[in-house]
Amino acid sequence: MWPLWVSFVTALLLVYSLALIYQNYIDRVKKKMKLLLAALLLCSLLFSSSLLVPVMGTVDSGYCGSKCGERCKKAGMVDRCLKYCGICCQECNCVPSGTYGNKHQCPCYRDKLNSKGKPKCP
Repeated sequence: MWPLWVSFVTALLLVYSLALIYQNYIDRVKKKMKLLLAALLLCSLLFSSSLLVPVMGTVDSGYCGSKCGERCKKAGMVDRCLKYCGICCQECNCVPSGTYGNKHQCPCYRDKLNSKGKPKCP
């Protein structure tokens, strides 16, 4: 029969080795969680920046920005109006005066159509 202290030391070594294995497992899980968190953060930043580009990039501070700001100030959906007005202004280099109508002043702006055959420019 083994002495009692040998059994006790063996049990302690077994518990210690299990603790080391568990700690190693926990460290790996923590590293994976950190990587997952970093990846999610990066994806969310990329996604949010891609949402901001169309709104911020279409209306410049020059001619088109001021003309489209005036054209869209009474629109129901100002952001959408500014987006499409900015696109049309950049392609046609003109925006009709007023907040509605007057498209005869800019034939290029008037004649642009969307994929459904309806007027593209507000």
